[in-house]
Amino acid sequence: MTQSSAGSPRVLVVEDEYLIRMLLEDMLDDLGYRVVAAVGTIAEAREAAATGDFHAAILDVNVDGEQIFPVAEILAKRGLPFVFVTGYGEGSLPETYRNRPALQKPFQADRLKSTLDGLVPSA
Repeated sequence: MTQSSAGSPRVLVVEDEYLIRMLLEDMLDDLGYRVVAAVGTIAEAREAAATGDFHAAILDVNVDGEQIFPVAEILAKRGLPFVFVTGYGEGSLPETYRNRPALQKPFQADRLKSTLDGLVPSA
């Protein structure tokens, strides 16, 4: 961690594809965000969502064949903002979550930054 990242907005990343997770971590670092946890299973995501110290979360909708929505519910109860990422399109989200931000895979860094800037103070 660099000295300048100490005050950066903290982000939880939930993504089951290792290479995509690594790419996302690099992208967030370049944008001035600090990834405090990057997990690839629903179990890890539940734990991080319930106890983690972060400003926002990025949630892959389908994590190794399981839906992310129980994790989203934990975050919503904690009052923490999150953005969904999906390869299925924003319309595939349940009605309950259609008011939440969503990014269609693949997405560019500028789309990620503008979405996160709407959730947390700018990095």
